[in-house]
Amino acid sequence: MLQIEHLTKVYPNGTVALKDVTFTVQDGEFLVIIGLSGSGKSTLLRCINRLIEPTEGRVLWDGANITRASPAELRQLRRHVGMVFQQFNVVKRSSVMTNVLSGRLGYVNSFSSVLGLWSKSDRERALKALERVGIADKADNRADALSGGQQQRVGIARTLMQEPKLILADEPVASLDPVLSHSILRYLEQLNKEGITVLCSLHFLDLVHRYATRVIALKEGVKVFEGLPKEIDRAKFKEIYGEEAQEVRATTVEEG
Repeated sequence: MLQIEHLTKVYPNGTVALKDVTFTVQDGEFLVIIGLSGSGKSTLLRCINRLIEPTEGRVLWDGANITRASPAELRQLRRHVGMVFQQFNVVKRSSVMTNVLSGRLGYVNSFSSVLGLWSKSDRERALKALERVGIADKADNRADALSGGQQQRVGIARTLMQEPKLILADEPVASLDPVLSHSILRYLEQLNKEGITVLCSLHFLDLVHRYATRVIALKEGVKVFEGLPKEIDRAKFKEIYGEEAQEVRATTVEEG
């Protein structure tokens, strides 16, 4: 179980990105975070694994206080917290295989990883991860030779190398077209069905209704909604996104 307690983040320039945010995520949920750009979604996800240090509050995971963890403790915790980024976060000049193997950095000697001395079992694990996301044939390609959707699959395969119990996905389909968006989210949905808890920030409500088991909405760093996707009616939508967003239409794709 993941517990977010009174989380606040104030940046050095005085910007309040999160203000007293509290909620709980049960094991096995596919929780989606929604809100306008700048509402605090990315900051929230990055505070959970301390890529960004919270100003106040606590993040507890299975009773462990992530916000108070030492560097050594944090390294252990991060082994099982995967991160999928909007801009794919691949090393473009490296091969797909090398990018995926980097997901094992928390498990291996840093000297060995720098020299590329990966074990046979890790290489086999990486190939299986690429098979799961359908791009095993691209293992030897440079990452920058892949399409955006393929690069995001590399990111998911890299996350699988961590043997994650929790995946934080920061707008993972924002750079993709609707068809590819569903493709990527189906991979995350399958991992969720296999027991991995997923926290994912999204923009389009059709995707929220299709994939989320529960929704958190942020507005100017404040939690303004927590509930089921079907509870987001027109009035709640306008409260979250503002009057000017009432005509926004979500993209729709026929399920194939």
